[in-house]
Amino acid sequence: MKSVSLNAFPRELSKRLGTKKVRTNGRIPAVIYGRARQPQNLEVVVKEIEDVIHKAHSEILLLDLAVDKAGGKRLALVRDIQHHPLSGKILHIDFQEVAENEKVTAMVPVETEGEAEGVKTGGGVLEHVLFKLKVRATPKDLPEVITIDVTKMNIGESIHIGEIPPIPGVEIVGKKETPVVSVAAPLSEAQEAATLEAATAAAGEPEMLKEKKEEGEVAAGGAKPAAGAKPAAGAEKAPAAKEGEKKPAAAEKKK
Repeated sequence: MKSVSLNAFPRELSKRLGTKKVRTNGRIPAVIYGRARQPQNLEVVVKEIEDVIHKAHSEILLLDLAVDKAGGKRLALVRDIQHHPLSGKILHIDFQEVAENEKVTAMVPVETEGEAEGVKTGGGVLEHVLFKLKVRATPKDLPEVITIDVTKMNIGESIHIGEIPPIPGVEIVGKKETPVVSVAAPLSEAQEAATLEAATAAAGEPEMLKEKKEEGEVAAGGAKPAAGAKPAAGAEKAPAAKEGEKKPAAAEKKK
């Protein structure tokens, strides 16, 4: 993987008010750690990091961070990018400093190539079991994506981790028998109807549960009806006293 140059600046302001001021100035708070150094707070220009992300072919980013003139460049992987839940704006970035000759572990996205025979002629469905694979490699050997050719796959067949063609300098971490992509048989009309019915029932279940809960709460709460209020329609009357049993207190008083 080819590294991309990016300017970074030491960040003196920290905590909530400090990071807020950094963002107001058009920069993003960041931190770099690793390589037996103490973590260092940084800040990067919003436009510069957004350009790097938009031009990248995958989520794996290898950067040559120019932190200051005296310190030179620091090779780093982007480990985490925090986004605002509503606007999607970048809030914070974690960098991990790495060495060129040391292997690192990263999650690499999986992409498929071609149209599976089972999908093309049998109406099957191509299923992605794993969308990312864990790999170990030196930073320069890290692949941006792992591409799997699915053209020869028929219904009922899968491609497992151990069947992925070797990538020079890259070790795929995981059990070899774990499936990555599969071709499933098409659903019958009965199966589709059952799936739709189950989805509809699941969608309506919360309301039913809530309704039952509300009814239970009224019963358990023992709320008294307003004075003079008539019993609700369909409400059950108290059973008449059997012969030999005492009458209700109200009835005895009235007598």
